[in-house]
Amino acid sequence: MKKSTLFLLLLTAVLMVGGTNCVLANNDFEIAPIRLTKADLKPELVFTDLNYDFGEEAPDVPHLSGTTSPNFTTSASPLFSPEPKYQLTWMRTNPGVKPYKFLDDLTFVGVPLFVAGIIAKSEKKSFRQNTKDNKHTLITDFKTGIDDYSQFFGPVMTTGLKIAGVEGRSDWGRYLASTAMSYAIMGGFVNGIKYTAKEMRPDGSTANSWPSGHTATAFVGATILHKEYGMTRSPWYSVAGYGVATATGVMRVLNNRHWVSDVLSGAGIGIMSTELAYAFSDLIFKGKGLLRGDISSDKSIIYNPSFFSISMGIGFGSKDLSFDLEKLEVSLDEGKALNLKFGASTAVGAEGAYFFNKYFGVGGRLRVNSSPIKGWEGIENIAWNDMANNLLDEENFETESMTEFIFGHGTEGDPDYSAPILSEAEFVIKSDHLTEFSVDLGAYFNWPLSNRFALGSKLLVGRSIMQEVDLNAKVTGGRRGVDFDEETLEGQLICLPGTYTSDWDYFTVGGNNTMKFGTGISLTYAYKENYAWRVFLDYDFSRKTYTMDYNPGQYVLDALGWSNEDPDLVINETQQIKRNRHTFILGGSFTISF
Repeated sequence: MKKSTLFLLLLTAVLMVGGTNCVLANNDFEIAPIRLTKADLKPELVFTDLNYDFGEEAPDVPHLSGTTSPNFTTSASPLFSPEPKYQLTWMRTNPGVKPYKFLDDLTFVGVPLFVAGIIAKSEKKSFRQNTKDNKHTLITDFKTGIDDYSQFFGPVMTTGLKIAGVEGRSDWGRYLASTAMSYAIMGGFVNGIKYTAKEMRPDGSTANSWPSGHTATAFVGATILHKEYGMTRSPWYSVAGYGVATATGVMRVLNNRHWVSDVLSGAGIGIMSTELAYAFSDLIFKGKGLLRGDISSDKSIIYNPSFFSISMGIGFGSKDLSFDLEKLEVSLDEGKALNLKFGASTAVGAEGAYFFNKYFGVGGRLRVNSSPIKGWEGIENIAWNDMANNLLDEENFETESMTEFIFGHGTEGDPDYSAPILSEAEFVIKSDHLTEFSVDLGAYFNWPLSNRFALGSKLLVGRSIMQEVDLNAKVTGGRRGVDFDEETLEGQLICLPGTYTSDWDYFTVGGNNTMKFGTGISLTYAYKENYAWRVFLDYDFSRKTYTMDYNPGQYVLDALGWSNEDPDLVINETQQIKRNRHTFILGGSFTISF
């Protein structure tokens, strides 16, 4: 073997085993002895700064064996970071978050809501539902305490997410400062107006009705949740917050604690207070304490107008229903008509549409439109003694003393004492709203005006379902009977010892389920890429048959211990009228694109 060939083989062996100290001279070489040493190895868990771009869901951790997956980047990740995911910090600022400019997020949507409440104040002249006198009481049966708790949904949800380690817009210091300013501004507005305007509540309890503090509190919390998580993580946080806030306002009306105007103004104050507070935080803290910026997508709400929205508005339209009552001449005013007058309605709904292009789409709407009774003319003025005097058909019964039949005889404590047939009477309002539930489907149209504004319209067909007005009566009094003469077959009403209690449907009015048609126009203002506020004016039409059942004399049958087998025994009225129902709804909606 040639020396040169041998030299190359030995040199290769030396390089492969890490040999050292090769001496080459005059084509001769010398190989130093190979020495192996034991490495001082210690097991140690090492975190890499590689980050897998997986979005919201973590993938299976790959096998790190000296090769790097092409899906990894060099940005830091909580998945591979030795630091815990959640850190309780006060004013931490994440790099790369763009600071908000002063008034950058101010939408001014609270102003038209507040003004709408002022406009609706004219609808407050209504029949007081908790009036009392020496004979009877009128009370509202619907009560719920949910609104006392739902008003705090926003701050509880936002704080809970932060405690759970879900990063929102602000770190703790900035978040608490913005929240405190939001409630302080809201409290100043609400209490300053309440105790200056001194509006009486619908239930007549206190003179601090306008605006609604519960509703304002609920919309402050909803807007905080919207800014912290809706705008930075998912718009469905915003939908949840504003949905619960809207429900809170509706419950305040149904609880007979607030008028529609109170709720609209309260919502406007809540939104505006939070927007002002966050604007001040942007001015004070600038870029400090920001953890996340606004989310963005390639879907503009104007040029890709598919949307989902929640809305609240005030309804105007049919104002009264009148029924002729021919038999109750004494109880009612001249003209023998029972008039139901309705005030402005509260309308809440959810709406969505999918657009095939920026001009045309299809969608649907769910809406509840509740019209409160503004007056019960012909009911609240009924004289019970006159009614009792006229409920009996003189052709069926003859009595020597109708006065004794009505007022009883004797004094309380006597063995033969009989209480008046109408000792106590109480109205219980089961439902004082004529409420329409509707489901509509149809075509939606969109006309972009600019990058931020667009006009919209729609043509809808749907189904209208109506919940009736329901007034119950509860009467207690002395028992009565009939003494028949078997020879003459004539009867005489007599007083009996003991008492009775009668509880029945005194008065109901409802409408049948019908088809309905709707249209409307809207103006959309997109203040962010995925978010917009929309003002709208909708019109709905339906033709309904309204049925009135009026049964003021049921207590006489119960006092006698008789059934309802003889419909001519006491006077009752059932009447139907057909009316066109025209409803105009002016309102606003919070809208997200999808």
